[in-house]
Amino acid sequence: MQLNDFDFSLPEELIAQQPAPEREGSRLMCLERSKQAVTVGNFTDILDYFQSGDLLVVNDTRVIPARLLGNKPSGGKIEILLVRRIMTSSQEEWLCMTRSSKPLRPGTFIELDGGIEAEILQEEEPPYRRVRFHCQGDFLQQVEKVGHLPLPPYIKRPDSAADRSRYQTVFARESGAVAAPTAGLHFTDGILEQLRGKGVQILSLTLHVGLGTFLPVRVENIREHRMHAELYSIPQATADAVNTAKAEGRRVFALGTTSCRALETAATDGSRLQSGTGDSEIFIYPGYRFKLVDALITNFHLPKSTLLMLVSAFTGREFILSAYRRAVEERFRFFSYGDCMLIL
Repeated sequence: MQLNDFDFSLPEELIAQQPAPEREGSRLMCLERSKQAVTVGNFTDILDYFQSGDLLVVNDTRVIPARLLGNKPSGGKIEILLVRRIMTSSQEEWLCMTRSSKPLRPGTFIELDGGIEAEILQEEEPPYRRVRFHCQGDFLQQVEKVGHLPLPPYIKRPDSAADRSRYQTVFARESGAVAAPTAGLHFTDGILEQLRGKGVQILSLTLHVGLGTFLPVRVENIREHRMHAELYSIPQATADAVNTAKAEGRRVFALGTTSCRALETAATDGSRLQSGTGDSEIFIYPGYRFKLVDALITNFHLPKSTLLMLVSAFTGREFILSAYRRAVEERFRFFSYGDCMLIL
């Protein structure tokens, strides 16, 4: 299982730089695995693929404006990206990535926008540093005021005021992600209500999306790749609903690869979902046996990425790559602000 097995050619102009004018205004490609069939339409067509009794699991994580800008004592500009709060500390300490003209040494103090002071504590496993923050009042409230949304690196523009709403799902509740669960960006309150009207159950879980989503796979043998941990939480109500649906033979739809990873991480060997909180480090690639997920809603992913490997495991590598080639031919929009795929 080599990295090049998950490569494909993508014209740069198909990488979406802006969201569609309306949330539900994207296109939809539906893949039916049993028939090896591909159907192209509009995102609102997704309603037609649900039936009464289906269960849709959404990720209610909320993206924080995790990019903090400031200056070193020498005056040089610096950027700090919050990655993950270190829960064992009584201080406001985070695992961070930093960008500056010269490496930041432990003991360095940095003045950030909004009167936030950052103290570099120590280097962690590359590319991370442990950073302690000091400010007046609540740290995250101050971050909300002065931070910038961490748009993915393939979006070649600064974040804007519009991104504050469009790079969040309408069901975002739990702050902590540094990237959006982007398949959920297509859904509106109206579409969710129409699904409920059809008898679809909608339950939530939380997986705080980390930078592992964007970090490249650097090994040729993909089995040697190690995923970065992401914090997840499964409410008891969600676990009960999923387990009941599986016992009754009803379909479980995962909205996004993040929901899928959380579900599969918390699944027992007996294909039951356990409630609770933990770290997800699951790496799903072809050969994996899915325990809970029957259908997957997702966007189009980067070449050679772990997310492309996940959908290849769910769909079949050849089928998914042929669908991607068709998406390129039909000028679908790719990645976070791009179009949507439903896999049945």
